[in-house]
Amino acid sequence: MVLIGILIVIIGFALKFDSIAVIIVSALATGLAANMDINEILTVLGKTFVDQRLMTIFILTLPVVGICERYGLKQKAIQLISNVKNLSTGKLLTLYCFIRQLCGAASVRIGGHPQFVRPLINPMAQGAAIGKHGKIDKKTEDKIKAASAAAENYGNFFGQNLFLASSGVLLVANSLTELGYNATGIDVAKASIPIAVFAFVFVLIQNMILDKKMDKLYGTKNKSKK
Repeated sequence: MVLIGILIVIIGFALKFDSIAVIIVSALATGLAANMDINEILTVLGKTFVDQRLMTIFILTLPVVGICERYGLKQKAIQLISNVKNLSTGKLLTLYCFIRQLCGAASVRIGGHPQFVRPLINPMAQGAAIGKHGKIDKKTEDKIKAASAAAENYGNFFGQNLFLASSGVLLVANSLTELGYNATGIDVAKASIPIAVFAFVFVLIQNMILDKKMDKLYGTKNKSKK
């Protein structure tokens, strides 16, 4: 009987009832079948919602991004960037990585793959390639997608360690303290600076190689046909 909630969800979704109502009824039925009173059920529901609220916010961003893309956000980003002269894909992604590291050092959250890279950064990077070379093939598009994701990962991962109160820095500092080392968040952040600089230089070189490969592959041939 404790599994009756699963049956209620299946029937409710199959009959296309209101999703939230089905889930609440399923939770109540499961709790009552487990001999829980109403207060216990509401407490569990409230605690679970609070613990998972960040995931709820993440899920809410997905339909917003989908609506923006449906109404031409990606196409507008490509069109805008492709009209900028002397802007290459590598330069754009290197600049984004630098901004991402600065924002991470200041604990400013601006990015994320589903919220920012997919709908904006990747289309802008492809727009820069189109503006310089003309039409590009599917393989090049995939390389630009990978480079866009890499710029986000490098900028976010190594940038957030520059903020002395970030969760990762505090975790490292506390772990070192427990092991007998006298370390604080400031010490970890200072030690992260040369690593962040090295990561940025690596991204710079990587994006320069990407630009050179596209220059060698396309040259001015596609652009002259445009």
